[in-house]
Amino acid sequence: MMPDRKDNKEKKWYILDGRSMSALLVLLLAILFYVGLTNFGIISGRVKMFLGVISPFIAGFCIAYLLNTPVCFFERKVYQNVRFKWVLSIVTVYLIALAVIVVLLNMVLPQVVQGVLDLAGNIDAYAKQLNQVVQSLEAQFHLEGEGFEEIVGYLQDLTNKLMELLTQSLPRLLEAGMAIGSGVVTSVTALIASVYMLAGKSRLVPQLKKMLYALFPKRRADKFLEVLSHANQVFVGFINGKIIDSAIIGVLCFVLCLIVRIPYPMLMSVVVGVTNVIPFFGPIIGAVPCLMILVLVDPLAALRFLIMVVALQQFDGNILGPKILGDSTGLSAIWVLVSIIVGGGLFGFPGMILGVPTFAVLYDLVRQWVNKRLADKRLDSSGRPIGPAAESEDE
Repeated sequence: MMPDRKDNKEKKWYILDGRSMSALLVLLLAILFYVGLTNFGIISGRVKMFLGVISPFIAGFCIAYLLNTPVCFFERKVYQNVRFKWVLSIVTVYLIALAVIVVLLNMVLPQVVQGVLDLAGNIDAYAKQLNQVVQSLEAQFHLEGEGFEEIVGYLQDLTNKLMELLTQSLPRLLEAGMAIGSGVVTSVTALIASVYMLAGKSRLVPQLKKMLYALFPKRRADKFLEVLSHANQVFVGFINGKIIDSAIIGVLCFVLCLIVRIPYPMLMSVVVGVTNVIPFFGPIIGAVPCLMILVLVDPLAALRFLIMVVALQQFDGNILGPKILGDSTGLSAIWVLVSIIVGGGLFGFPGMILGVPTFAVLYDLVRQWVNKRLADKRLDSSGRPIGPAAESEDE
């Protein structure tokens, strides 16, 4: 009887086979998902608090990721035969980045602040001037009727709302300045963290690979590292290309604004250049507030600015953008549109920028999985058999 009891005990241990473990894991995930939905407010608050605590390190990682490409360039090309080449590369890149930031702040920030202050101080005069233009057009072209009155009413409401927005934005700008001042410690922490990340990447990356191979089978670890390598190429190519592209567009916009005599050229160029980082919708997002300001200041200048932005966008979309970015994402226009809308809806402005390369990586993974499944089934993209399966059908 003793062997029978031992066999029964062994059978009890083998009740949880692979399929049972999978079902148990799915059940646990479903319970966690239900608990997360029922306590979404509490969990989101805790997540925000945690992200706020580690935000300096997230910012440091972003800085290190952006500066990693020029650091590698200096390390491989400039200081190739120098003993402490990684130290010199990091110091050189940070000094160049600091110099560029100081020059841009000295050139751009005073003019942008002065333009905003002038615009806010003269907003009443601009509103009265716009009202006079509307009245003169009504008297000159005998524009009457309910439709025109409604248009004038909408225009006046828009002007009043813009005035209220600008009036309310000035205290917020002061509050933002105070917040920036209080965030100096966070910025310094992020900067120091980025330096440590760049300096320690030669040890950190092998440690992460070692842990990955220790936790997972070699085949899965190799595949995961391959995906990370492809994702890094897509993100680096897209982000660096977009920054260069937006900088060129901002400079061109400033030059064109001076040529066609657009008011507040530096302010308009900064808005257009920054929003151009967003694919597809960037020029539209940047042109709308600029046009609202220019309509108050000079309606003819607003028309010239609209024509200029359309021409600039065509140049960027058809000539400059493809030259700089190439086919770094491999996405069609419809998938770019979907990634921007979904990313922006979930994560705001950062999601609109990073949504395209993220979706490009996911799209490539799905494409590889589909191709592998078709190859296993010996089918082509149209569902027709290939190889021995096709020969057997012909027979």
